[in-house]
Amino acid sequence: MNPDYGPKRNFKAVLEYDGSHYHGWQRQQGVLTIQEVLESQLEVMLGGSIGVRASGRTDAGVHARGQVVNFYSRTQLQPGDIHRGLNSLLPPDIVVLHMEEVPDSFHARFSALSKTYEYHILNRSVPSALERSFAWHIRSTLHLPPMLACLNSLKGLHDFTAFMGAGSSVNSTERHVYRADVEGRDRDHLVFVFEANGFLRHMVRNLVGTLVEVGKGKRTPEEFYGILAGRDRRRAGMTAPAHGLYLMAVHYESDEGSSSIQGGKRT
Repeated sequence: MNPDYGPKRNFKAVLEYDGSHYHGWQRQQGVLTIQEVLESQLEVMLGGSIGVRASGRTDAGVHARGQVVNFYSRTQLQPGDIHRGLNSLLPPDIVVLHMEEVPDSFHARFSALSKTYEYHILNRSVPSALERSFAWHIRSTLHLPPMLACLNSLKGLHDFTAFMGAGSSVNSTERHVYRADVEGRDRDHLVFVFEANGFLRHMVRNLVGTLVEVGKGKRTPEEFYGILAGRDRRRAGMTAPAHGLYLMAVHYESDEGSSSIQGGKRT
């Protein structure tokens, strides 16, 4: 489709994707990524080079139910037209849930107030054929009360150096956690829920890996508190597998209400 040359317009989109077959969000040489697929199909629709900004990078194998992106185009097409056309071009494991035109100042990453992640665990003796790419299978029974005690200690402003992945480069390792909880949605499924004003690289996966050790009785809540305060990654547990992690929502001041699908503001 040929590009239309009108005023530059800013579009916001909310994406859902299965990250199983992608090497994460960000474009990388020689591997397939979500960003590459999305930008290439937008260029087919809108013409020219389209650069898409995301609320944050997701790693290889990580899924999203509410990844928010924005991009600029001089197209005369309406958001609904782009939405329908893009979904007809994208592979079935990437779907645009919502699209709208937003003010020029909107930035998917820098305008965000907070993000919500979930981590899913299948906690039973036998694995699942259907959930093998969508939840971490743990055979031994995990005990909720000590894990909940640890999660309660995470709320508020803390330095999360102990749970930061290697190779990170950030100005500050402090993050404000608004929600840290675990839900037993049924006998076999546990879902950890985290909302914060930002997350360090591998922060959720490192937290979950350590919390699982607490749930197995290999560490006490007191040891967990000491790890957080000690700011030493070597003392924390393993990095939980990527395939259990979901970016659920990105929250913005300008959104009306709260929605895990459309990235409502934090309440």
